[in-house]
Amino acid sequence: QVQLVESGGGLVQAGGSLRLSCEASGQTFSTYGMGWFRQSAGQEREFVAAINPSDSPWYNLDATKGRFTIARNDAENTVYLQMNSLKPEDTAIYYCARHYDGNYRDSASYDYWGQGTQVTVSS
Repeated sequence: QVQLVESGGGLVQAGGSLRLSCEASGQTFSTYGMGWFRQSAGQEREFVAAINPSDSPWYNLDATKGRFTIARNDAENTVYLQMNSLKPEDTAIYYCARHYDGNYRDSASYDYWGQGTQVTVSS
């Protein structure tokens, strides 16, 4: 049974930073790509970043503008999302997911999802 558990969300002032973590269990973590998506109230789920098993990253540059960094630690079965210079528009529930096939930017390419962690950025 694959489980993904996010943590690290919270309330932060604009300009602040947060690091999200997603710990995976029930899989051979190092062989899968992982992604982060977010969903704000009334909006569709949006791709944020992804990383493949070889540590190559992809970013939604329109959304992150170089402020976010994705990384993975296979020894700890964990993928991270470092978020700097946070803005109120970054407020959303952030989900991690396991990639199984296809375009890393497409949510349909992911088969397991975590429960999400809330990020709220105040102005």
